[in-house]
Amino acid sequence: MTLFPDSAQDVARGGIPKLAIDIDVTQSPILQTEVYDGGYANAPLRLRIASGGAGESGLIAAWAEAFIHYMVDERQYEPFSIGWYLGDTTESLAYLEAGTVDVAITYNEAAEFQSIATGAATRSVYGFRDHFVLVGPKSNPAKLKPEDDILMMFRKIVIQGNADSLNPPDPTVRPPARFLSRFDKSATNIKESELFIKIGQVPWGLPYSTWYHQYPQYPQDALQAAALLSEYTLTAPYALLASPSNTAKNLEIFKAGGDDPDDLLLNPAHVLLGAKANPEDIAVGMAFLDWVNDSLGGRKVVKEFKKNGQVLYSEPPL
Repeated sequence: MTLFPDSAQDVARGGIPKLAIDIDVTQSPILQTEVYDGGYANAPLRLRIASGGAGESGLIAAWAEAFIHYMVDERQYEPFSIGWYLGDTTESLAYLEAGTVDVAITYNEAAEFQSIATGAATRSVYGFRDHFVLVGPKSNPAKLKPEDDILMMFRKIVIQGNADSLNPPDPTVRPPARFLSRFDKSATNIKESELFIKIGQVPWGLPYSTWYHQYPQYPQDALQAAALLSEYTLTAPYALLASPSNTAKNLEIFKAGGDDPDDLLLNPAHVLLGAKANPEDIAVGMAFLDWVNDSLGGRKVVKEFKKNGQVLYSEPPL
């Protein structure tokens, strides 16, 4: 669930944090964000999937509908439904460990490895390739250049942010250089933290850097705040495409990730099967992971999936 700030003042002081950050998944009931049934009314729920961006973009819906029809038409299963549970990478892995969901789609290799190593997940497959995007105000106070690599861009944001903190610029000339962090343990927050650490910076450490804006919201809300406050931020392509026109028109894309495995803005998505998946439906979960990697199944859906006419994701490597 996402809470929207009531005013620009709420945005400036960090807004209202998303509710899911401190949820104890072992005690609080977690409800599906959406349920997909393939057009079969009253079909029983047999697969529970946790995901953030892939759910918000609509890919989970596309996967679910195609997988249900595959299982009914080709595997002769009785019709069933699939539930999507909204959660960033950290939340999704917590849901998986607690048995709240059967499958989690996540975006951090280290966290995924830990889930496998501790036995919370029993299997993982490469689902698709997403990509991070660095956006910011068109005024570009940090003077980022197209030829800069992502680490140089982060260095420039830090340098100009520090300078503007000491000597604030005339707001009628340009905004100060600031970076908006979702600061919520999401894959995006983890990635931006990795990039800052690679250049020897920890702006969230005390005393924290005043140009580092902590704003724990889901991607579209964070983008709206960045556009309103003229701040740089790391985001995902689907969030940009889904944003209101007044948000997108105030932001410039300075760097976008590609499919090269060494690209620091590549965002690989893995599909994990939980050890506490419902025993009665474990066969459905296993079949789903097999189907995700099938060239006529999940890979085909990824290849053809579009948002506003644009392909969002790449197939995983063979």
